[in-house]
Amino acid sequence: MSYLETAAQFYSEVAQTPEIGLCCVQSTPMQLPGLKIPCKMQDMNYGCGTTVHPTELSHQPTVLYVGVGGGLEALQFAYFSRRPGAVIAVEPVAAMREAARNNLELAAKENPWFDPSFVEIRDGDAFNLPVADESVDIVAQNCLFNIFAPEDLTRALQAAYRVLKLGGRLQMSDPIATRPIPQHLQQDERLRAMCLSGALTYAEYIQRIIDVGFGQIEIRARRPYRLLDSETYQLEQHLLLESLDSVAFKVAIPEDGACVFTGKTAIYAGNEPFFDDAAGHLLQRGIPAAVCDKTAAKLGALKPSEIMITESTWHYSGGGCC
Repeated sequence: MSYLETAAQFYSEVAQTPEIGLCCVQSTPMQLPGLKIPCKMQDMNYGCGTTVHPTELSHQPTVLYVGVGGGLEALQFAYFSRRPGAVIAVEPVAAMREAARNNLELAAKENPWFDPSFVEIRDGDAFNLPVADESVDIVAQNCLFNIFAPEDLTRALQAAYRVLKLGGRLQMSDPIATRPIPQHLQQDERLRAMCLSGALTYAEYIQRIIDVGFGQIEIRARRPYRLLDSETYQLEQHLLLESLDSVAFKVAIPEDGACVFTGKTAIYAGNEPFFDDAAGHLLQRGIPAAVCDKTAAKLGALKPSEIMITESTWHYSGGGCC
């Protein structure tokens, strides 16, 4: 049995018998006015963070959600796009599709504004998304892509890139590893299905996204997720997994490389009122300006005595230098 078949079997089991806290151990679903989440849907909150960022969801975007789970985030996206077929949820596991449909019917009884037609659940997988090229505004997935082996992760990212409109956004939440996960854990198919052994390091994860063509990435959140302790997992030392929420934009990659925003700022401390470099980055004296990591490195090296570069906050909400 392949690791993907093991994952399908595992999620078929938890679709029929919810395993509370399987992935999400700290966060609770976003509270939105007038949104009530059925208890069973909450119990099936198999995610490590969130992909639903309200500032991204104006103008009722068409959303493709990969791996429907219990339907919680599909319902949250529908809160912002209240029209039939606005959210397309793709799910390969039949039991999970059925569970999500049932949960959405429950949600319709508890939320007068919601109609189940707002979410269309389709049979399909992350590698062969059943929608046309450049047809959706947002592709989202929560705690799914980390299950994939690296080469399959690239296939899934390529599929997401294909279906996004130009300027569209890939919104993801996945575990990442603070150091490479040993082979004996990577090869444990059930641990991989449980989102505990397939995570890449931050640098590897971001580079995979860039390599398929996304020109700008913004980190929305980065926080502790799980600890793989040395005794249980046969490690030389404890290994921390983190949860990373990111938004990747389908825009061209600049000649000098992709822009990755992690919450860094540049602050000019020179004698003149403004600093303006050759690339057009304008800094007002004493006022922090959001910059991508690439620009931060360049400005910091250009005038280290006059430009302070602050550390990454790992919480960035848009705008910036590029």
